[in-house]
Amino acid sequence: MDDQPPSEKKKKVLIIRFSSIGDIVLTTPIIRAISKQIPNTEIHYLVKKEHKIVIESNPYLNQIYTYHKKDKDIVDLLKKEQYDLVIDLHKNRKSKAIVSQLGVPRYTFHKLNFKKWLMVYLKINALPIQHIVDRYFEGIKELGVTNDQEGLDFIIPEEEKFDMDDLPAVFEDGFVAVTLGSIHGTKRIPSEKIIEISKIIHKPVILLGGKDVSAEGEWIASNVNDRVFNFCGKLTMYQSASLIQNCSCLLACDTGLMHIGAALKVPIAVMWGNTIPEFGMYPYIPLHPELFRNFEVTTLACRPCSKLGYKKCPRKHFKCMMNLDTQEIADWINPF
Repeated sequence: MDDQPPSEKKKKVLIIRFSSIGDIVLTTPIIRAISKQIPNTEIHYLVKKEHKIVIESNPYLNQIYTYHKKDKDIVDLLKKEQYDLVIDLHKNRKSKAIVSQLGVPRYTFHKLNFKKWLMVYLKINALPIQHIVDRYFEGIKELGVTNDQEGLDFIIPEEEKFDMDDLPAVFEDGFVAVTLGSIHGTKRIPSEKIIEISKIIHKPVILLGGKDVSAEGEWIASNVNDRVFNFCGKLTMYQSASLIQNCSCLLACDTGLMHIGAALKVPIAVMWGNTIPEFGMYPYIPLHPELFRNFEVTTLACRPCSKLGYKKCPRKHFKCMMNLDTQEIADWINPF
């Protein structure tokens, strides 16, 4: 009997990104590239339990592990997998501690914290003109993996999609989806600005967000007309994504739904508050950059005031949002 070559051992890779929605979506090009470019590889992902939904339908993942602060068994579970390497795309103390206990090679990326500090506190711009996705790929270039430029992935299961027949007839010829929420108040689009834009764009508006902005959505809708429909707090994340997938244009702030919109490759008008696109977190649609436009007030000496955000404007004027030209934004949205 002829000798048979031993079957090649399957390589196991663990990717770590605990949170949040948009940040996890931004890791999907790495997942896809490894799956397609490194043969015989099994890809696992470690994420916070509440954010598992963001990637649970990703076809390139073989296993998803969830983590929470009180979970003391997660390292033991991960050790049993005998990973060949870990790609740490969170790069905080917890992710470093987990990788250290696993004792396998770790690949990560430059967070640019010092350069962000220079920009926030001294207004010295030493930031590279580079999206964070491209920084992720720089971190794993030793693996021989390259960026396919296909952008982000977000998969909506068929059974989870919003039934478009449930929308009022006024939305049949298209609509603009608007994101209300964000963890940080200084990233949110002020209600007044949404009302102004809703009154001058040609298409009706659907408001999207969580229960925390449901009352705000009702107030906005009551101050416009029946062309604004408030879905805040009434939909699952998949249903919100499904509406974004079917919208004519998405009006968003620096938040998770903006990155989902980029993954679904819809036109996006981004209103920037205290954060700036130079941090590398703008819509990632490399093959179709014409699909998005950043709107920002670039003349404020106080901006950016944080690399993340605040509950309220530290200077109490919120000019980074309030001074944005709503007519200019509407003029960009209207042709879609």
